[in-house]
This record gives sequence, structure tokens and C-alpha cells, in this order.
Amino acid sequence: MWFIFAILTALAWGGANLFYKKGTDSNDPYSHLKIVTMVGLVMGLHAVVYMIVKDITFDPFDMVRYFPVSAMYILSMTIGYVGLRYIELSIAAPVQNSSGAVSAILLFIFFPREMNPIDIAGIIIVTAGVIGLAILERRDEERQLHAQNVVIDKKYQISFLAITFPILYSLIDGLGTFADGIYLDELKLISEDSALLAYEFTFLICAILSYVYVKLIKKQDFKIFQEKDKGYAAILETVGQFFYVFAMASNAIIAAPLIAAHGIFSVILSRIFLKEILTKKQYIMIGIVMLGIILLGITEGM
Repeated sequence: MWFIFAILTALAWGGANLFYKKGTDSNDPYSHLKIVTMVGLVMGLHAVVYMIVKDITFDPFDMVRYFPVSAMYILSMTIGYVGLRYIELSIAAPVQNSSGAVSAILLFIFFPREMNPIDIAGIIIVTAGVIGLAILERRDEERQLHAQNVVIDKKYQISFLAITFPILYSLIDGLGTFADGIYLDELKLISEDSALLAYEFTFLICAILSYVYVKLIKKQDFKIFQEKDKGYAAILETVGQFFYVFAMASNAIIAAPLIAAHGIFSVILSRIFLKEILTKKQYIMIGIVMLGIILLGITEGM
């Protein structure tokens, strides 16, 4: 089942990326905190409903136990939200999508296991395809802007600032996924349900703090129920998180790079809903990623 959970996670997070991009205002310095608020509120609501439906007794100490993982995820996501304002000509996508490979390599180094050659091939193909597609995306966007004689703002160019956000995201998210693999798969330090609830309640606390800072301290205009794109992104993020925990608990070393392929789904969805056109090279990269996914699916059924 880990393969199905990983694919569902990638699909949900691919959709979330689409709405993150639509809901980000490059002129709003508090846009990232508004996204944190929306995501945390939806996750907190889901956690409460999940507890009631499954009749789970939640131990608040699990938030402390799981905090190293939660902190790295929430920090990397917040950095990613800030980086959305610099995404046009940065190398954010290829670097961020490498986080799955980073975590898989760390897990393999510290918790070596015998792997099927097909699994290894699948991981390499998926990672290479995702990074290749992201590079093509960046180049295509550069050509479009230059063709339209757009004057490119310095903050959107490939600079130290633009590169810093995706690098930090990749490293911190990769470490978070590595830690998650230890907690959920390798050492079984916490159950899937407890990890999910601990993470979502921690995110809820961050959401409340962000809202208080933006709305009450900085006196910014922030109407939660009017933030539709951020709301849709938050819902899809939460759906993805639900499946992610169970995928990582079953086969972390392979699930991590597979889930990192969510970028491929966000590209496909953006083409469908934003009516954009894919180039032949982009189709080839998508085909490469799909081939890797098929290989990993084959090993799941073996």
C-alpha cells in the first residue's frame, strides 16, 4: 500500500503547489505567514475530526517527542512559501525537488538495506526526471519573459537571495524526511496516528501565532474566508500529509524520492487548469518520471 499512499501524496501536493502559486502575492511581505495560517488551521481542524472519527486519545507529549520532525517540516515549508515570491527566475524547483533524493541517500547511508536493482533504477529515473523538468520549466519561463520584453526585477533573478531559499528548503526538508523515516520506519519511535496528530497540532499552534502577528500586531488586512486559493492549497496539503505519514511508515527510503515527484503533477495540473502548453522536452521528462514510477510500482507488486 505504500506505493498507493505515495502516489496520492504526490497528487495532493502537486495540486497544492498550483494553488500556492496562485495564492501568493509577491507584493505582500506577509503572504508566507498567511499561508502558514491557512495550512495550520486546516490541519488543526483535520486533527480534531480525525481524533473523533477514529476515537483516538491523543497524548500531548507526542508533540514534544515528534517536535524535531515537525519543526524541520514547518520551517522548510515556511521558507518555501517565502521563496514563492522569487520563483520566476530562481532555480527553486530543481533544488527543492532534490530533497527526496537527499533523504533517501541519508537513510541508505545510516540504515543500509539490500535494495532491488529495479528500485534503485526507479529512484534514479524519478529524481533525474523531476530535476530535468524543473530546469526546463525555468528556461521556458526565462524565454517567455525575454520574448515579451519584460524588465526583470532584480529580486527575481538568479542571485544569492533567490538561491538561498530553495537550498535551505531542500536541506531542511530532506533532513525532516530523513528524521521521519527514522521515527516511522526504521526505529518505530512513534505510531502513524500519533505522528500525524502531533504534526498537525504543532502546525495549528504556528498558525495561531502567525495570525496574531499578521492581524493583531501588524494590523494587516487578512480575511481568512476570502483566501480561497490559499484555502484550497491548505486542504490539499493536509490531504497529502495524511497519506504521506503512512507511506513513510511503510517504506521510507523509496517513498521519499517518489513523493518528491509531486512537482511533475503540479506541472501537469497547471497545464490543464492554466491552459499552458508543454514542449516536447517537457513531455519527454514527464515520460521519464512516469517510467520511474512504473518501475517502483512493479517492485511493490513483487
